[in-house]
Amino acid sequence: MIGYVIRRVLHMLPTLFLISLVSFIVIQAPPGDMLTAKLARLEEEMGQGRTGSREEIAALRAKHHLDEPLVMQYLHWIGAIVLHGDFGDSFTYEMKVMDLFRNRLGMTFLLTLATLVCTWVVAIPLGIYSATHQNQTSDYVFTLLGFLGVATPNFLIALVFMFVQATVFEASSVGGLLSPAFVGAPLSWAKAKDFLDHLWLPVVVIGSAGTASVMRIMRGNLIDVLTQQHIQTGRAKGLAERVVVWKYGVRIAINPLISRLGLELPHLFSGAVVISIVLGLPTAGPIFLTALTTQDMYLAGAFLLLSATFLLVGNLLADILLAWVDPRIRYE
Repeated sequence: MIGYVIRRVLHMLPTLFLISLVSFIVIQAPPGDMLTAKLARLEEEMGQGRTGSREEIAALRAKHHLDEPLVMQYLHWIGAIVLHGDFGDSFTYEMKVMDLFRNRLGMTFLLTLATLVCTWVVAIPLGIYSATHQNQTSDYVFTLLGFLGVATPNFLIALVFMFVQATVFEASSVGGLLSPAFVGAPLSWAKAKDFLDHLWLPVVVIGSAGTASVMRIMRGNLIDVLTQQHIQTGRAKGLAERVVVWKYGVRIAINPLISRLGLELPHLFSGAVVISIVLGLPTAGPIFLTALTTQDMYLAGAFLLLSATFLLVGNLLADILLAWVDPRIRYE
């Protein structure tokens, strides 16, 4: 297993190089960017007689290596990332990209981890119950709820909850992860309680579709596994149905969900973009959308590169977890 992990990490290096190259090409492909617009404004001011504009233009071009070929621009960009962890400056927020991430990643990780845990804690038992009570009334009810959860847009659920909070319960603070009084306040028990009071809404909204999807996958997989020969052999030997289902059935049926975990890791970084905008959540997703719409090239490139890195790491962790859960899986 250790040798497999080392080989996978070594294989990730050229993949990350290609991803960084594609990310740089993508952020450079659209005509114009925020820096170009800023340079154009300075040039316009220089034409109007503003002193110092020519020097500012030269300084900006030299700072961001715009006066060099694209190959050199890429080498400067990737070199700063590898050697110093510097992803450049955000022109929209006028600060370092990594400083911007640090301000948002804490809330993003907490929200997404809470959503992921709640989704699995709710969805897997429901999927198991639905599979072991196939074609019964409870199975039909959970199936209907699953279809509704998958089909209903999350932002619509968010709007409904916000409307109910504001009109029925007359909540003083709708949306966000903190009340206005605690925004920017030092950490305290009151602030932690207020955070938990606000956390349930985005967790329910973001997790609704995921819960329905995981429940449906778990139900379908377990139904297939329970018809296999080794399950019938266990029942013929007199094993308790609980042991057959949980020890021999669920352990195999859960494998596709573990593989799916590798795809969930990038969401720990980006978060749910649309839901974060609707609910006003201080996560990393909205600034990614802002970077795309304003052509903030270094911020958008950092998001693309880090998201791809999280995806590769997530797939590696999922493979290792699969080998630990299912002894039939071995990596040579």
